[in-house]
Amino acid sequence: MVKKSSMAAAGKEPGPPPGTQAAITAASCCAKLRTRHTSGPGNRLIRTSAQRPRDSSPTPPAGARDLRRRQACQWRVGAGLGGALGDARKGSTAYQAEGRGAAGQWARSDEWPVAQSSDGWLTSVGYPPTAAGRWRAMLRRALWLGLRRGLLGRELGTRRGGSTLDWDGKVSNIKKKIQSILPGGAWKPLYDTSHLPPEQADVVIVGGGVLGLSVAYWLKRLEKRRGAIRVLVVERDHTYSQASTVLSVGGIRQQFSLPENIQLSLFSAEFLRNINEYLAVVDDPPLDLQFNPSGYLFLASEKGAATMENNVKVQRQEGAKVCLMSPEQLRKKFPWINTEGVALASYGLENEGWFDPWCLLQGLRRKVQSMGVLFCQGEVTRFVSSSTHMETISGEEVTLKRIHEVQVKMDCSQEYQPVECAIVVNAAGAWSGQIAELAGVGKGLPGTLQGTKLPVEPRKRYVYLWHCPQGPGLEAPLVADLSGVYFRREGLGNNYLGGCSPAEEEEPDPGNLEVDHDFFQEKVWPPLAWRVPAFETLKVQRAWAGYYDYNTFDQNGVVGPHPLIVNMYFATGFSGHGLQQAPAVGRAVAEMVLEGHFQTINLSPFLFTRFYLGEKALEHCIL
Repeated sequence: MVKKSSMAAAGKEPGPPPGTQAAITAASCCAKLRTRHTSGPGNRLIRTSAQRPRDSSPTPPAGARDLRRRQACQWRVGAGLGGALGDARKGSTAYQAEGRGAAGQWARSDEWPVAQSSDGWLTSVGYPPTAAGRWRAMLRRALWLGLRRGLLGRELGTRRGGSTLDWDGKVSNIKKKIQSILPGGAWKPLYDTSHLPPEQADVVIVGGGVLGLSVAYWLKRLEKRRGAIRVLVVERDHTYSQASTVLSVGGIRQQFSLPENIQLSLFSAEFLRNINEYLAVVDDPPLDLQFNPSGYLFLASEKGAATMENNVKVQRQEGAKVCLMSPEQLRKKFPWINTEGVALASYGLENEGWFDPWCLLQGLRRKVQSMGVLFCQGEVTRFVSSSTHMETISGEEVTLKRIHEVQVKMDCSQEYQPVECAIVVNAAGAWSGQIAELAGVGKGLPGTLQGTKLPVEPRKRYVYLWHCPQGPGLEAPLVADLSGVYFRREGLGNNYLGGCSPAEEEEPDPGNLEVDHDFFQEKVWPPLAWRVPAFETLKVQRAWAGYYDYNTFDQNGVVGPHPLIVNMYFATGFSGHGLQQAPAVGRAVAEMVLEGHFQTINLSPFLFTRFYLGEKALEHCIL
């Protein structure tokens, strides 16, 4: 005989059934002690052995034996669970123990009509009268089926002597799901939010390339107390398929015209030579950058010889090992070079060459993750900031801004996550100009500080890989011809890669990364074959294109804070030499954020204010 519960009879929504928490505890206890609980008089839970006793009841009718075996676990635990876990099969109902006695009386938890056959099997003869009731019943049934299969598997595994080491974790997950769905339980959404960024971060770095990762690394390394700074790196291309870092030729040199660039590259050379002292991670294999110290060889004509001499003088003053070579010395050391038109050459003797940029990128990423840096795949679409209006001594009105929130749009989705932050670092490379505009940089009257834009834009550059059996040997450096064409050896199989920056009026469309093969035939190959006659027989094997974060003002980097957006910092605009200077630039930005000034290398000439003041920091050695 079946009896309605008091709440169901009153037409009210049933609350948590009696005995629910006890039943959940019982299920966990059973799993650990290999026992089961059954319901005794007064709804008391009685622990019995997991070994099922011999059944002395009459043999069930045909077709019911399998059903009874499947339901054995339900009836043992069902009394304690009080029906809160749902149905055992479609069409059945959830039950609630109300002092089950010898007669085995059960009470339903909702309005389902049930019947008891002559052989003692409970069956249902109806369905919930409302859609809401059906939905709740289906939900309970789904939860119960998951638990029933787990308990039955546990019982069978115990009989077979199988392993149950992971059972505690399964029971814990089941308990959490049950508690979150029961009326009155604490709401814990089952939706996975692990792909979303955190709601708060101390520093948000826009751009997960080698520059952004370097900033994250030095912020964590220089923090006063471990874990004091929460750093989030936002990168929209988690595959780095279009990242400037991995599409570059991976060169490093000290042959620049500005002292700051020379110092940056010297610092980075030391960092790369001792890479595993900086980026080693416990239990991970050491990094192998495959650094090739073959040097750079710059060629100059009569017109550019004086400039080259001045550059080498500055380089030596800063500690770079560079020598000048006459055409005769050049022919003697590199007999495969045609020295016609060459008046002078400069050759790097130490800390110059090329390395694997992908290895550096992955090494930095692995290290900063071990240091607690958070990552998010998404795109920054908006900044939320506050403004303060002020007036300068000269009477000019300026507006100071502070960013409070960064909104990140998730990849392949319309959802976004707002992230509260104290500092924003713009390391978005070729797209850093667009990020600056989102923050309000350059949105003011022309000629004013507020109207000064970040002059960084994407410029497409081609890299070609060719094979030449009679080409220069293993001693070949990276050669920069006076025509602007450059090349270096790639591997050991007479393969070479190189390219050339186009003239300003011939800049290709940066809207895509398609390669112009005619550019090689018309602009690259003729100077190559003239300088190295063996290249007349070369054969191009493949080519690709990448982006420069090109600073149209003076082709030099932008490092440090914005004067009006007081908590936005820049690490961008290096126009092709950002990869080789990334370790030093990352430290410089971290020092500015943490200490308020540059410490290791003074990069004041690279501050944003030079765009407003018109003070160019021109770099003449750009490839």
